Amino acid sequence: MGISAQALDSVYGRSAAGVRARLERAEDSYWCAVAVAETDGDGCITEWWGQKFERGLYRIVFDSDYYFVSLGLSAAYPEITVIFRLKDETEAYQIKVLLSPYSYSTYFGSNN
Repeated sequence: MGISAQALDSVYGRSAAGVRARLERAEDSYWCAVAVAETDGDGCITEWWGQKFERGLYRIVFDSDYYFVSLGLSAAYPEITVIFRLKDETEAYQIKVLLSPYSYSTYFGSNN
């Protein structure tokens, strides 16, 4: 159970290590920070795995600007936000983002 996230770099064809990310949950009409992390050498965030999150609407905000600036590049999207719904707190969820300076794509999966 929990949430795993991974960032991949499509410019260099490798894992995107060092991407800052913020996990937030929708409460009323606001987004409240739940956790922050940074991707490891494999581009993964493992700190959120094994944690129990309540059902609801969540988002992960990836700081793509910080990542690309560290590579000497400029990004059109300073942040990439992936919004998703957790339907069952006992399920495991995977969120992946494929980054480039001028585009991105996302993947969402669960084990149900």
